[in-house]
Amino acid sequence: MGKPAKILFIDNAHRCLMEELSSLGFFCEYFPHYKRQDFENCIQEYVGVIIRSKILFDKSIIDKATKLKFIARVGAGMESIDVDYAKSKGIVCLNSPEGNRDAVGEHALGMLLNLLNNICIANHQIRNGIWLREENRGIEIKNKTIGIIGYGNMGSSFAKKLKGFEANVIAYDKYKFNYSDENVSEVQMEELIEKTDILSLHIPLTEETTHLITSEYINKFKKNIFIINTARGKNINTKELVEELKKGKVLGAALDVLEYENHSFEFIDTKNFPPDFKYLLDAENVILTPHIAGWTNESNIKLSMVLVEKIKMLGLING
Repeated sequence: MGKPAKILFIDNAHRCLMEELSSLGFFCEYFPHYKRQDFENCIQEYVGVIIRSKILFDKSIIDKATKLKFIARVGAGMESIDVDYAKSKGIVCLNSPEGNRDAVGEHALGMLLNLLNNICIANHQIRNGIWLREENRGIEIKNKTIGIIGYGNMGSSFAKKLKGFEANVIAYDKYKFNYSDENVSEVQMEELIEKTDILSLHIPLTEETTHLITSEYINKFKKNIFIINTARGKNINTKELVEELKKGKVLGAALDVLEYENHSFEFIDTKNFPPDFKYLLDAENVILTPHIAGWTNESNIKLSMVLVEKIKMLGLING
């Protein structure tokens, strides 16, 4: 009887992932203190890799992974993996957006409600002995047009969560068609720009979507708009977003992601704030959270269990 096939956990994941894969007959290993060079030195031993964003899984490490059959990312975005090169080597690339789509949809909705109703501002004021009602008069979601860019797992989850608010929800997706249903109406970009009051981004980070949101793009919108971003920080040109916030073309922004995050999303350089980030920190019409839209107790488990099912389907259980 041969040795069990080995899976390397480059990043941490909920314990159920390692437990389930072990029960399937895999031998799982996790070395939390390993650096990139350590992974390059041992990667040839493994048939599978579990990753988040600790390292960039690029051509140089893929070339060393001579036994590798799959790379599984605990999350949605795949920008930390050279997917095309991996596929050219016969390596299957998996992700698990189904696991945190509900969390992202709920978080986007929570940020929107917070932004429109001045909840953070009012909470801070009251804690400092300030009681202002007229100044904190809110805005209702009902009858507003919410434009979603990207209608995959995250965009469709947000639309579903909005159903009870009686908003007009429209979506544009360059690569998906015929998805209109009770939650959303499919539109072309021109109609989205014409009608949108609140813009929400649910797109991956690619060369095409890097700095998609610029001053030029924002000023195409007929109305002044609110912007929600729970996708990737680099989808928005922050400098130009700040310009439009100052002008009032952007009425407010809810940002769970920032382009100043490092590639692992685990920290931001708080000692060297660029001026535009300082503006966001001080702006009362900006809500910021630390890349936690998909970061719930439930999604922590679901992200792992989705991968278990996808790995099962590869037929590698017996090595």
